[in-house]
Amino acid sequence: MSNKQSRRLFLTSATAALATPTLLRAQSIETPVDEIGAPQASSGVTRNASSFQYQQWQDHFDTLGVATVVADTTSRALHFWNADGSDYRVFATSVPRREDLTKRGYTKIVRKRIGPDWTPTASMIAEDPDLAYMPPGPGNPLGTHAMYLSWPAYLIHGTHDTRKIGRRSSSGCIGLYNEQIAVLFDLCPVGTQVRVI
Repeated sequence: MSNKQSRRLFLTSATAALATPTLLRAQSIETPVDEIGAPQASSGVTRNASSFQYQQWQDHFDTLGVATVVADTTSRALHFWNADGSDYRVFATSVPRREDLTKRGYTKIVRKRIGPDWTPTASMIAEDPDLAYMPPGPGNPLGTHAMYLSWPAYLIHGTHDTRKIGRRSSSGCIGLYNEQIAVLFDLCPVGTQVRVI
């Protein structure tokens, strides 16, 4: 093959690759596709991934109240609406690592704290006896901000371990990047209604 033919083949291949939809170029061996290239469900995927699904607050609540949050454990995304619906935001999250740790339903934010400390629950200690109380700081699993739900021991909080976002990695809580939980913390007053789906 001549240099001219090699260059032409390279340019044709590069142009075709750039024209391929981004979704298809992003597929990996871990994400099977059907005969038309649509992604199919895959079990055992451990990398950060989101199966984002758009949410409407009207599908979950009768009114917006003081503010509204829908935490979607399938999409690994948290949806926020302010009291009049003019501010809608979506945040990537970590979600519980197992189904038995996942609590779904209606709750609300009852307390907020900057620089939270952390005490492991009895079930966490049963799984890992080395766990112990942690004061606020870089090693604390609750990150920089925490919003406590009316369900005991369930929170929406930050994390210093950014690898957890987009994964099934928590012991029941919904986790956000520290930068994003700081934003959400300011947006959500105590009394914000929450639904975990």
